[in-house]
Amino acid sequence: MEKTIDRYQKLSEVLGKDNLTARVDSPFDFITLATKGIKSDAIVHFSEYFNLTKNFTATLLNLSEPTLYRLLRSKQNLKRNSSVQLLEAADLFLYGIEVFGNKENFFKWLHLPNTSLGDIEPQDLIEIPGGISKVRDVLGRIEHGVYN
Repeated sequence: MEKTIDRYQKLSEVLGKDNLTARVDSPFDFITLATKGIKSDAIVHFSEYFNLTKNFTATLLNLSEPTLYRLLRSKQNLKRNSSVQLLEAADLFLYGIEVFGNKENFFKWLHLPNTSLGDIEPQDLIEIPGGISKVRDVLGRIEHGVYN
C-alpha cells in the first residue's frame, strides 16, 4: 500500500506539479483532475521524464503528432479523455518501473511480445481503451509471482 501512495505522489513530479490542479491520492482522483483539466505542459514533463518520443507519446494519447504539437503550442488544457489516458499511462509506467526495478528493464519488457496478452507487445495495448488495465493486470501477476 505504501508503494502505491508513493507512486501517486510521484505523479506530480512526472507530470509537473504546476500542471495538476489537485493532489493525487488514488486512481479516483484521475477523474477529478481530468474534469478540472490538466495543462498540456504535463505531456512535455511526461515524455521527458520517461524519455519518450513525441510520436510514441502522441500515439499513447490517441493523437496525431501534428495535433500534439498544436496542443502544446496553444497551451490548452487537455480534454478529459486525454487527461485520464495521460494519468493512467504515467501511473502504469511508474508501476512497471517498480515491478521491474528500473526504467530500462520495464521499457524492454514493453516491447516484447507477451503470451499473457495474446503475443501482443504491451506497448501496442496501452494506447487502446482497456489496454492499460490489461497490461497492469500482467504487471500485477509478475509482481506477485503468478505470471504464466
